[in-house]
Amino acid sequence: MNARVLKSKLANRLKRKKRVRSKISGSAELPRVSVFRSNRYLTVQAIDDTTGTTIVGMNSKAINHRANKEGATALAAEFAAKLKEKNIEQIVFDRNGYQYHGVIAAFGDALRANEIKF
Repeated sequence: MNARVLKSKLANRLKRKKRVRSKISGSAELPRVSVFRSNRYLTVQAIDDTTGTTIVGMNSKAINHRANKEGATALAAEFAAKLKEKNIEQIVFDRNGYQYHGVIAAFGDALRANEIKF
């Protein structure tokens, strides 16, 4: 792809991100789980927006997985375990401007399978 197409794809994702973030926010009891997907890795973090702190953060690189559906499922299982250690069973899911499709959907479905509600 040429540079113009990549810039417009990024600009569109950032517009979607801004639109979604204007409507959702996290707290200590109900944190916002933000997902970032690069070509190689997946990064997730549970954020308390009232204080601006990260409660739990993980990266698929730390558990030796890539940004594919299998890696997203494994990351979600580990992330759900860490959330349960902090007594968090319900979250607000922030897809960060990405479509709820493919890797992002696999991560979300695996969170639900591990009894994290959103």
